[in-house]
Amino acid sequence: MPKYQFKVEVKPQYLPMQSAPEQGVYTFSYTIRITNTGTVAAQLISRTWSVNDANGLNEKIKGLGVVGHQPLLQPGAHFEYTSGTRLRTPTGTMHGSYFCVAEDGEKFDVDIPMFVLDALSHQGGSPNTLH
Repeated sequence: MPKYQFKVEVKPQYLPMQSAPEQGVYTFSYTIRITNTGTVAAQLISRTWSVNDANGLNEKIKGLGVVGHQPLLQPGAHFEYTSGTRLRTPTGTMHGSYFCVAEDGEKFDVDIPMFVLDALSHQGGSPNTLH
């Protein structure tokens, strides 16, 4: 088992009540569950996102922590949060990474593979499990 490993699960959702398609505003939430599947406790320090709409517009977002937290996850522990984004098109994608530091001082990145934001399907769906 790897010493430094987080599993990331993402569940995106379209929010029609907070969107205005006639004005080119499509609002999405995404719930992320981060689980420390490694053998060493580690803290999530920062995040980097790439948000892409269907017209090719790419927005880079960087910041400390997630929703105001920098969770320290013991092996087997998880942290879940919900955040959101807006697009100018009804579909798009997001992907990114978390920068983490383990208790022993080792620094590592956790990849957040691409997931789809889709206002056209209007489905909650089941979580996409991403590693």
